[in-house]
Amino acid sequence: MTVLLFLILVFIGIFIVAYRNKKNDSVYKYLSQEGKLLYDRLAPYSYKVIREKVKEMKQDFTIREYIKQIIIFAGFAAVITYLYFYSIIWSIIYALVAVSVIPYLTYLRYKRLYSEFIFEQIQVYTTNVIMEYQTTKSFVKALEGVAASGVLEDPVLTDVKIMLDLAYQKGQIDDSIEFMNKKYPYHIVKNMHQLFLQVTKEGARDISGSLDNMSLDIDTLVEGVYRDRLDRQQFHKQFLMYGVMLFFLVAIIQLLLGNDQYLKMIELWYIKLVLHAVLLFNSFFLLNGEKYYNENVGGE
Repeated sequence: MTVLLFLILVFIGIFIVAYRNKKNDSVYKYLSQEGKLLYDRLAPYSYKVIREKVKEMKQDFTIREYIKQIIIFAGFAAVITYLYFYSIIWSIIYALVAVSVIPYLTYLRYKRLYSEFIFEQIQVYTTNVIMEYQTTKSFVKALEGVAASGVLEDPVLTDVKIMLDLAYQKGQIDDSIEFMNKKYPYHIVKNMHQLFLQVTKEGARDISGSLDNMSLDIDTLVEGVYRDRLDRQQFHKQFLMYGVMLFFLVAIIQLLLGNDQYLKMIELWYIKLVLHAVLLFNSFFLLNGEKYYNENVGGE
């Protein structure tokens, strides 16, 4: 009860401070603004870029979706924890912990969406540079055509313009290619650049056959990546169902032992310790799976 009372007092204190500081605006609006200011100060720059791009693609969560997530996470954690310990205090604690994980899951999702977007842009970049080169017979002219075509978006578009600036300044394409290879270390990028570098160094020659084969390789790679994404999405759903079912194994134990026997058993400190370990292990299993699903997107 002490923990519960403390949490209630903290919530009331936040409410009073918010109300006194913003009498003319809603407390919700004030807290939202303060939270955004805090985020802008503390969030890593790279994550800000990723978040802005996801918002630009209109794939970020709305406030309603966030509230829905909070309700689902808190409700699920509270019910499961109560089923384990029959304690309201532990239910509240685990519900708060579950809600605190939502920003991390959002971060993982944004990284996956951004990685998928970058791969699609790289596919557009390589395909169009090859097409432009077959017309212009010049790598720099091909870059100019792709940059002006409107098919690319930032940050890849900006990086292509940097490549052009480096080519104009140095009078050769080595630094441009090195810059792009480091920024986007995909095999399709490195292989295409290596081919154009060889042509530039060795002089003009007919490479239309090599470019056609490279275009086919890119198409095959893209088809494989999209097929892999569909398979991963299907596996992800099955993984979540399996992970959630693990939490309900305690219900089977209660059916086997009987509710009265189970209540006596959880009064023992080492049984409680084991139950906490089971909850934490299952949670770590789910989080680790989510991390793998969102970070290892299989670009190549």
